[in-house]
Amino acid sequence: MKTLHFDCFAGISGDMTLGALVDLGVDPEVLQRELEKLGLSGWNLSFVRADRNGITGMRALVHLSEPPTRLLQPQHQHRSWRDIRQMLESSSLSPFSKGLALRIFQRIAEAEAQVHGKPVEEVGFHEVGALDSIIDIVGAAVCLEALAPERITASEIELGGGTVTCAHGVLPVPAPATLLLCRGLPVKTGGFQKEMTTPTGAAILAEIVDEFITSERFVEQKTGYGLGTRKLDKPNVLRVSWRETKAPTTAWYTEELTQLQTNIDDMTGEALGFLMEQLFAAGARDVTFTPCTMKKSRPGVIVEVLADSEHLEALRHTLLNHSSTLGFREARVNRVTLPREETQQTGKWGTARLKTAHLDGKVKAKFEYEDRARLAREYQISLDEANDLLAGKDHG
Repeated sequence: MKTLHFDCFAGISGDMTLGALVDLGVDPEVLQRELEKLGLSGWNLSFVRADRNGITGMRALVHLSEPPTRLLQPQHQHRSWRDIRQMLESSSLSPFSKGLALRIFQRIAEAEAQVHGKPVEEVGFHEVGALDSIIDIVGAAVCLEALAPERITASEIELGGGTVTCAHGVLPVPAPATLLLCRGLPVKTGGFQKEMTTPTGAAILAEIVDEFITSERFVEQKTGYGLGTRKLDKPNVLRVSWRETKAPTTAWYTEELTQLQTNIDDMTGEALGFLMEQLFAAGARDVTFTPCTMKKSRPGVIVEVLADSEHLEALRHTLLNHSSTLGFREARVNRVTLPREETQQTGKWGTARLKTAHLDGKVKAKFEYEDRARLAREYQISLDEANDLLAGKDHG
């Protein structure tokens, strides 16, 4: 599958996105012609090849010469999101580019509206983005239409650190709008002591990315670099690449998880049961207790927890807060699972959830325990008999 991957180890901004996509192969003249369909004056877009810490890439530069005639008037220096939307809808951009740009702008407008406590339609143009942001967002949409990836992926997003000066004063990174736009996305901070991800960059990723990944099998085909404005002690670049993802050669999936393990000999059965409940509530993939014999021949329990990267930190806190342990072991493990699907079946015995997996042409299917148990209690039959009834087997 032809995949476009965004590696955001130094964050992302609108101009970095444009630079990387042009470096990857988008024709700047085609991009310029499409942007002229906006009907805006007072701007010019150019691309300059430069380097950041020895990495060569493309820097996108939006030059402003005069106020854009369609958006600014002497008596009214800011336009609403409604005005920007009308401008985009009335342009002669393609339906794809127009639609994508509108959706990205909508995300920013909603975030700014929440930050400022006002209706989305009333968000001022200076809050949604200046002319260079319009060029960045619409330009990104045009570039993505030209590249036409089958799938778009991205890495964890570096937000940066330190403070940022905005309309609300001096605030810690990330800025309020960026934080809202990254809600639900995998992010990290502290790699840089500057703001590394802007609201424009965050909105672009939030709208276009199909999947955020940590590892994948692929063949790297071509790489482009978009350069940031700042020259820092680490490369301030956005790396975007064409990848041909490799379909798995096996019938199962392999994922990398973290296993947390500790030995406990001073907790009651009730306390251990509560610990298991809390670990699952915190996002554990699996929790197991295994009896063991500890020093001084005391009976104990080996507590093992499987965690994905998203819930690892919460599970560490849960294990330390709700158990008597003072520490635990961590190891990276691979979990192999069959592809599965969950469906609901409704019949005369009610609705039950059915999990189905496939391997080598064979089907493995099982109704959820809670649904089998409900039927078994209601009719005073065994779990196996309840399963047969749900499966439509008649015992006579």
